[in-house]
Amino acid sequence: MSDTIEDKTKLIVYRGWLDRGKHVWSPFVIKLEARLRFAGVTYITEAGSTLTAPKGKIPYIKYREIDDSPTTTLGDSTLIIKHLVERNILPNINANVPPTTRAQDLALRSLLEEKLYFYHTWELWDQNYYQMREHILQGLPYPMRVVIGLLIHRNTMKTLNGQGTNRHTPEEIRAFREEIWEAINELLLSSKTTKGSADGRPFWILGGEGPTEADATLFGFIVCVLVCTARQESQRLVKGFPIILEYAERIHDIYFPDYEKWGQ
Repeated sequence: MSDTIEDKTKLIVYRGWLDRGKHVWSPFVIKLEARLRFAGVTYITEAGSTLTAPKGKIPYIKYREIDDSPTTTLGDSTLIIKHLVERNILPNINANVPPTTRAQDLALRSLLEEKLYFYHTWELWDQNYYQMREHILQGLPYPMRVVIGLLIHRNTMKTLNGQGTNRHTPEEIRAFREEIWEAINELLLSSKTTKGSADGRPFWILGGEGPTEADATLFGFIVCVLVCTARQESQRLVKGFPIILEYAERIHDIYFPDYEKWGQ
């Protein structure tokens, strides 16, 4: 992508880290970028900050539709995508899929974002606290990293208690997480077998000719595991499913050729 925006749509994605040319650790950032790239929408990336984000979280965007129009700032990856679809900046890739497939798409996204996300959060902040702290707070002096890291940890554990994940044993959480990835593996095996993809093109999670919203979400969750050094257990688990790796690699190679691939 260019460092300047030449398109009619001027769009900046704030990802929490600068790291241009690399995937970041957030599945929601990767999801949003994938959704933009599926549609060929030009954008640039900046670091940004949760302090200036509309909803206090990453990612968020700023865009304007024409050169002299006001800048719009939006937060939350799902709401960003919904807004851009409504403004005809992104196509509605779920518009022409059957109702049953749309329901499956929504269920799959919910499974990832409302279940797997919290199992991953537990892995990051309970099992790999120091690695996570040093990564997300790397720009701060050490004493501030200690204090702010403890505050983040306390709030995260409180959230996980309220949501329910932290009420389970580590063994139960690991079993829940493994069950989800096994289900994803089965879906991808079925999709590839049904559609065939010998030419190296991507195959899609729900077996269609093109991606649905679930593909952007799933790609985000797979890649964040593969690039994040604070997710060792999940990395080993995901790397044990060759079809999941192939799915992500094909999408990466077609839509993110300018980005560094995991393991390189």
